[in-house]
Amino acid sequence: MRKTIYSVIALFLFICLLASCVVMSPKKYNNLIAQKDSISLGWENARIKITSLEEMISGLKSDSALLQAKITDLEEKIKGMNDSFTSLRSNSSSEINKLETNLKKLEADLQKREARLREVEDILRKRDEATNALKNKLQKALLGFQQSGLTVDIRNGKVYVSLTDKLLFSSGSIVIDDKGKLALRELAKVLKTQPEINISVEGHTDNQRVVNLGQIKDNWDLSVLRATSVVRFLTETEKIENGRITATGKGEYQPIEEGSSPEIRSRNRRIEIVLSPKLDELYNLIK
Repeated sequence: MRKTIYSVIALFLFICLLASCVVMSPKKYNNLIAQKDSISLGWENARIKITSLEEMISGLKSDSALLQAKITDLEEKIKGMNDSFTSLRSNSSSEINKLETNLKKLEADLQKREARLREVEDILRKRDEATNALKNKLQKALLGFQQSGLTVDIRNGKVYVSLTDKLLFSSGSIVIDDKGKLALRELAKVLKTQPEINISVEGHTDNQRVVNLGQIKDNWDLSVLRATSVVRFLTETEKIENGRITATGKGEYQPIEEGSSPEIRSRNRRIEIVLSPKLDELYNLIK
């Protein structure tokens, strides 16, 4: 379309030039021809520039379309990211609330456990205080028998009153002699003032075989019968409550010291009276 217009304009100018040539001088004619060529060249250059501009515009439109597509894609991605962020923030808030609730519950449980621990520690402290006080009382009450092999000490929160067999029994006998009864009476005086104390009487022997002792077959028998003799004296004669006291025989299997010398065997032959505070309060707290 543009090429047709350009051709018509050029033809019109050429006709006008011919018409003027009839009456004009050669010099003027040549000038007009030169002007015509210049105009034609200008139109051609303009046409080339217009074509170039049209191509540039077409390229820009294409680039613009690509950019618009990219912008649309980015907008969709941004929208998706915003949606994800909103969802994540909502979920995070919910999780944070759950964590805060759980944390408060854990703190409450911890406070309860700490309170129970303080109660347990208080009970154990009282037990240790009572154990030390009992040991001191027994040491004072039985001071006169310590030269005869009686000892009082604390092991694992319990008071152990250890009496060698020579303080209580004649060799191979299960009958308590007078000196042993005197020591047990002094012990019973203290135990009667401590009703919260449990009593366990343990019989121990050395590792020598028992021979010629009638119905006593072995060291098991000897240790058990000596323990029950002490229990009967404390319950029947000294009136210690039966429910507080037990008798056990350990035989030769829990010696103070390993060995077979007369001195070691003498130390291993003993009655141990184990005194332990009642821990009902502690057991109930643990339950």
